[in-house]
Amino acid sequence: MAASCDSLLPLILLLCLSAQAVDRSNFKTCDQSAFCKHQRELKPGQSPYRALLDTLELSDSRLTLQLINDNNKVRLLLELYRLQGNMTRVKINELKPLKPRYEVPDVLISDPITEALSVVAQDENSLVLSLGGKDQRLIVSAQPFRLDIVEGPQVLMSLNSRGLLAFEHLRAPQLSTSDSDRPIFSMTFIKEEEDKPGMWEETFKSHTDSKPNGPSSISLDFSLPGVEHVYGIPEHADTLKLKNTDGSDPYRLYNLDVFQYELHNPMALYGAVPVLISHSTDRTMGIFWLNAAETWVDISSNTAGKTVFGKILDFVQVSNEVPQTDVRWISESGLIDVFIMLGPKPADVFTQYASLTGTQSFPPLSALAYHQCRWNYNDQEDVKTVDQGFDEHDIPYDFIWLDIEHADGKRYFTWDPSNFPQPKEMLQGLMDKRRKLVAIVDPHIRVDSGYKIHNEIRSKNFYVKNKDGGDYEGWCWPGNSGYPDFTNPEMRAWWASQFAYDQYEGSMENQYIWNDMNEPSVFNGPEVTMHKDALHGVWEHRDVHNLYGLYVQKATADGLILRSGGVQRPFVLTRAFFAGSQRYGAVWTGDNAAEWGHLKISIPMCLSLGLVGISFCGADVGGFFKHPSAELLVRWYQVGAYQPFFRAHAHIDTPRREPWLFGPENTALIREAIRQRYALLPYWYQLFYNTHRTGQPVMRPLWVEYPDDVATFSIEDEYLIGKDLLVHPVTDEGATGVTAYLPGKGEVMCFSTLNGFLSLPSLKYFLWVSHIPVFQRGGSIICRKDRVRRSSSCMENDPYTLYVAPSSQGSAEGELYIDDFHTFSFEVAKQFVHRHLSFSANTLSSRSVCSLFLYIFFFFFVSFSDGTESALEFEFGSTLAVLTLRKPGVNAAADWTVVLR
Repeated sequence: MAASCDSLLPLILLLCLSAQAVDRSNFKTCDQSAFCKHQRELKPGQSPYRALLDTLELSDSRLTLQLINDNNKVRLLLELYRLQGNMTRVKINELKPLKPRYEVPDVLISDPITEALSVVAQDENSLVLSLGGKDQRLIVSAQPFRLDIVEGPQVLMSLNSRGLLAFEHLRAPQLSTSDSDRPIFSMTFIKEEEDKPGMWEETFKSHTDSKPNGPSSISLDFSLPGVEHVYGIPEHADTLKLKNTDGSDPYRLYNLDVFQYELHNPMALYGAVPVLISHSTDRTMGIFWLNAAETWVDISSNTAGKTVFGKILDFVQVSNEVPQTDVRWISESGLIDVFIMLGPKPADVFTQYASLTGTQSFPPLSALAYHQCRWNYNDQEDVKTVDQGFDEHDIPYDFIWLDIEHADGKRYFTWDPSNFPQPKEMLQGLMDKRRKLVAIVDPHIRVDSGYKIHNEIRSKNFYVKNKDGGDYEGWCWPGNSGYPDFTNPEMRAWWASQFAYDQYEGSMENQYIWNDMNEPSVFNGPEVTMHKDALHGVWEHRDVHNLYGLYVQKATADGLILRSGGVQRPFVLTRAFFAGSQRYGAVWTGDNAAEWGHLKISIPMCLSLGLVGISFCGADVGGFFKHPSAELLVRWYQVGAYQPFFRAHAHIDTPRREPWLFGPENTALIREAIRQRYALLPYWYQLFYNTHRTGQPVMRPLWVEYPDDVATFSIEDEYLIGKDLLVHPVTDEGATGVTAYLPGKGEVMCFSTLNGFLSLPSLKYFLWVSHIPVFQRGGSIICRKDRVRRSSSCMENDPYTLYVAPSSQGSAEGELYIDDFHTFSFEVAKQFVHRHLSFSANTLSSRSVCSLFLYIFFFFFVSFSDGTESALEFEFGSTLAVLTLRKPGVNAAADWTVVLR
């Protein structure tokens, strides 16, 4: 049945706000970034680098040899490692740098386990190394230098095949004087090199970067024969499949506070994960470029012939014409440290990356429920009123949030004495209803001699320094602010200690934390961030920039764990992130807008994050800026209910938009979307447990589960939750239907209506505004809790309901995971229940509780592990082909079987 959404929902006029679209002039293009411009001027061709094979040194797990730039005679050191799990590590540094170059710490969870390397062939211009199984080899060509990873006759990946390796070596500036005897710096350079603008000093708008270490950028190209689809390198408000950047700016990775960002733009946003995933029907691979400096990524897709591949060795055969994607990484400083993840399956790449940087933290169950936020709830009475409003309208929620106005003069770790005079009373009121609160704690600290936090940071010398050695200060929400140096482990330990209940006055165990503005945001800084020549100990900010947000979230999460004596799992939301941030909590897509395009783009943005390890992602429901129509708000709740992090949020200048403020019809629709989220919490929780163990994304593109189906490779308007739920949200205004692509055999059950089997490659789904197009895979069992209460904690002891969707062969399987939902006991004491559920030959084998409420009486039997049997009530609806069993009364942790006779 088709229905017009316009006929069902009243329209709300958009409110014109002061917020405008992003001012792109505040942010650099590649041409305005000196190192990117200079590196991009280097075109593909003959590389000046040559491998000196006579310098080769080989141990069981490491090969080193020197590279020389024949133009300037500068030598580099190449290190090659074969890593456990079908990975290869490539490091390139200066052989004898003038001073150490920055190597990224704290991102890898440990030193990767290496495996033996062996030389299987060598001549005067090449070296062949064995990489282990399936005839994988690494071919080192000497002149010009290049690396090729091959498997049998197939080239999997080539490095420097386009000759774009470039390594600006550190050099000392030469002091000279002008006619006025004013000292200036000029570059001492080899004759083959030219001094170019911006190499020793760079100005953008009114800001000057002094560049005391001179040029230090690096670049390397990767060629992927047979590949047309690449993904990842978030964060960008763009399509899931990365676009060709020929003739446009590269994708930029540089954490920035971008006010009301544009869509379909490669410009940098709040986070940066330098991981790219390639996928074809033959193979999935990954490239992890471990560098925390400003980075640009060029992507070129084309059809390439032998001239691009080059002659590798006689035994490697390459067809005359195959598709190819070329990727070039350019970073401002540091060294080349790249991990090549060779798959071959999508799940293998996720496992490989997780083995390097860790898995998604396992959140408390309540964090997977619904969060209510705005900038700002005015005072304690406002919080109480909103809390009561959810009860009055029978809408569940778990967290209410407080933005920057809750603190005393935006002094974090404090409470406004007028509006929040009794924070513990407020928190206790929420705790009595088994609800929680999140308060914001940003990393910019108000410079105020009467503020304890500022005084302690200054006295301990924990602030970032400016280029002259004084405390770095910039402008942010409190006004003049200092920025703690979170790269310092002593600073992080001190910050963590401030979350103790005796330090953070007014806090309680049901208060959690939100880290915003941690790119870091500096309102009067270059590109609204910190000056690159600011100092973190001996390192410049340019070296560590993209790590800053990760360190803030890490220190905060450590603090929440510490305050509980190591017992409670933390929940921390961050805006800025890097590779490895998944270990510390959730992220969101930042300051979006109440527009249909922003609703639509939230899907590929979160899918991209999931592909690179960050599964706990969501977007501000309703849009942060502007005011949504009722239709847009309802549809956004329906989308948000099926994204991992589910939070509504709004700008301070927008009208209030609690779920009951858009009329009773829309209140009912929003209520139903939120209730669907709560009913599915057991499934979400099980998926997060699995991603914590394995690194497999929670929200995933269709091609992850259907890697041979080319039709799925560019789909971004529908996605999978785990492997068993397919979601095709409504993201177009006035839509009365969607066309869902059903991969595999197309065997699905309509999850919202329980309509029986569909077996089609695609489905035109006509919908009411109340419908959310969600389909359960045939052959799956999904656990729910259909008794929805006011918070997830109130549902902990309620029975589970199993939704069994047999395949056409009559079988199905699923999982159920149960623990205490909030502590580390699942890990420390192994206190959990994890059960496999299966249905085959009319027998349901399970260790769970099933409860459905239908009342026609027939008999089925449940068999227990002690051999006893019990008859069950059931109902069979012939129209929908749905069988319902009622109240088996079994224990989730016990073995049992239901037999259909």
